Amino acid sequence: MNHNYLKYFLPFSFIILSTLTSCKKVFSEDNYVAYFGGEILNPQEKYVLFLKDDEVIDTIFLDKNNRFMHKFDSLVPGLYTFKHNPEYQYVYFDKNDSLMVRVNTFDFDNSIVFCGRGDEKNNFLIELFLKNEADRSLMYDKFDKDVKSFIKNIDSSYAIRKSFYLKRKAEIGWDANFDLIAKASLDFHHITKKEIYPYAHQFRTGENIRSSLPKDYYNHRKTVDFNNAVLTNYSPYIKYVSVLLNNVALQSNKDDLNENSLENNITKLNITDTLIHNEKVKNVVLNNVAMMYLLEDQNMYNNQKFIERYLQLTTDKDNKKEISEIYNSVQNLKVGNRLPKIDLIDKSKQVIDINSYIKKPTVLFFWTSHAESHFAASHRKVTELQAKYPQYDFIAINVNDNDAKWKNALKKYNFENIQEFQAVDFESIRKKWVITKIHRIIILNADGTIKNGFANLFDVNFEQNLK
Repeated sequence: MNHNYLKYFLPFSFIILSTLTSCKKVFSEDNYVAYFGGEILNPQEKYVLFLKDDEVIDTIFLDKNNRFMHKFDSLVPGLYTFKHNPEYQYVYFDKNDSLMVRVNTFDFDNSIVFCGRGDEKNNFLIELFLKNEADRSLMYDKFDKDVKSFIKNIDSSYAIRKSFYLKRKAEIGWDANFDLIAKASLDFHHITKKEIYPYAHQFRTGENIRSSLPKDYYNHRKTVDFNNAVLTNYSPYIKYVSVLLNNVALQSNKDDLNENSLENNITKLNITDTLIHNEKVKNVVLNNVAMMYLLEDQNMYNNQKFIERYLQLTTDKDNKKEISEIYNSVQNLKVGNRLPKIDLIDKSKQVIDINSYIKKPTVLFFWTSHAESHFAASHRKVTELQAKYPQYDFIAINVNDNDAKWKNALKKYNFENIQEFQAVDFESIRKKWVITKIHRIIILNADGTIKNGFANLFDVNFEQNLK
């Protein structure tokens, strides 16, 4: 973390800078004025969205220098989100905080630096987030280990990050409201791994180790407040609840180890209904279960049964509408249909109509530079498949990069034998083609009709779709 961050903001006017750094200014009890501003390097849009609980409060436009500034006449202290499509990150405001953020979209999370009144808390959150992400990237092989080795590994990792948390808490001296967020970021990352381990271990090794778990293995569940609305839309909480539901559902349906099956997902809905009593929290979790299920299991009959149960339990009208729209989009992608029209362009910026372009059986796969390892792996896999299945065309579609990032990624890896298109509008392809998971594959017949709208390139049985 660069602690000389103030120098980056010197081009701002003296008035704004002095406002943001007047940390000793005394405010009246009824004054909740706050400021949020900053600079976006390599912007993808002309604005920044400011949100609370996934609802947009303000759209803040960038000036000609890609900077922004907004005064809130009254801003309730708490956790907010700022979003510059397609990325987002959290920002915490105490009463009368004045925060500036500097972001480079080419490395969004790693580039974020805050300054101004309230900066120390927010820089801590970013640092802890990055530590958690680094730890997460090293975890997958750890799920293969025996119970004792796994617990030793995650406890050691947790101890290191807890020491960091305690040190910064003592140095900054934050209040209990912020500590709820800080502790959630620390603890949920840890207990999420504990919930994943039993079923991840079985999936990866074939060994059921549930009977080998210590008797106190799940004691952490007793400490979780599942009805705390403050954490409703906080990603560490949502991730934890998702893996908890997976774990419990798979344990309940012992003969069905498919976390995306109809039975297991209806079990998840029912567990949520029993476990969570706060209506707001329950609706968010139900919505998350529905989103994950609809984008994975594409048996149309299953979808209908699942939707019926979901609609019985949720009380959020907006969520009902969103899930119903996804359900309808999924129906449009059934076998024999043509793809809904979206705008694609080639490297020369010529508009392509995919339904007119298809002349032979075709595989469409998707990528983003934000998931570089997947980009490289998917292109390498397709290169192998091209040699084995010359009767197929293979088309790569970039979903959410700007023109420069798209072309730079292609130049870096030089997969020159693969046709490359780009989606003009991410929201359009996300909604119409239901592209919310980057491993999705769409297989088309020679006449452009859908053969399989929901394949996975890295499924061990994927090639059966091409025979």
